[in-house]
Amino acid sequence: MAPVSTSFFLNFKVGQTVAIAGTNTPDAASFSVNIGHNDETLALHLNPRFDASGDKYTIVCNSKKHGMWEQEVRPGGFCFFRGQNFKIIIKLTCGAFLITLPNGFQFTFPNRFCSDEYSYFCFDGDASIRSIQIY
Repeated sequence: MAPVSTSFFLNFKVGQTVAIAGTNTPDAASFSVNIGHNDETLALHLNPRFDASGDKYTIVCNSKKHGMWEQEVRPGGFCFFRGQNFKIIIKLTCGAFLITLPNGFQFTFPNRFCSDEYSYFCFDGDASIRSIQIY
């Protein structure tokens, strides 16, 4: 199956949480959850990699400013399984994104742009998104 890319606009503000439920393909190499202002300015690029870009069972987080990637962060905690459902919860604060993975592992990624609102969401790769809820 070819990687899928889906993008859309939703208001996501400081103090809110987004819950993303999806399913990885049985032969997944990687997928990404992207939140920002547009495809050239991403505040959060969350990229679980089963086997992609020289990484195996690794989570890579980054941000992109004016089309240029910034410093990668590798928080650990990989807990995704090919062909299975997952749920990722992301809370936006003034200083960071608080990310909760399917197994409950939590980590933070800095809100490098210090914006109090993002509206661009994009999902790429070997997963289908079943639902997205902001609360």
